[in-house]
Amino acid sequence: MAGTKKSATTDSAEETTAKKKTKRKAKYIVLYSPFLMKDTKHELIGEPLETENGRQQWARCSVSHHSQLINLDALQASAEKAMTQIKLAREDSKEYTPRSEYQIGDVIYHKTWDDVGIVRSKEVMSNGRASLLVHFEKNKDKRLVENLR
Repeated sequence: MAGTKKSATTDSAEETTAKKKTKRKAKYIVLYSPFLMKDTKHELIGEPLETENGRQQWARCSVSHHSQLINLDALQASAEKAMTQIKLAREDSKEYTPRSEYQIGDVIYHKTWDDVGIVRSKEVMSNGRASLLVHFEKNKDKRLVENLR
């Protein structure tokens, strides 16, 4: 009798420890991968380390599996800076047409989307045409063509 009572208490103790040991979910963030030279999803590994430069943690690229030490405080500060929205007025903007040419920092209005955005960057595509990266208030980042003839 004593043996069965003892095994019943050990079984319940094993069940409670099994419930406590749940698999932790991995936390992912998007970072620039210097190995691939583009933004990729990274898994945060281990616990953050407190250093004199701030909180740092290892992140492993889900594509190339390379690890890099990142500064969490600097990432948080840059994310907060990016989140601050500049209110763009429709009156101060140029109406977007693919035939026009724009400069970085120009405020444009896209009539079809009824959205105002600011030109963040310009690139030349492989076909020789120019491409704009525009950050809109409603549609976020979109690529648009310019100087189309």
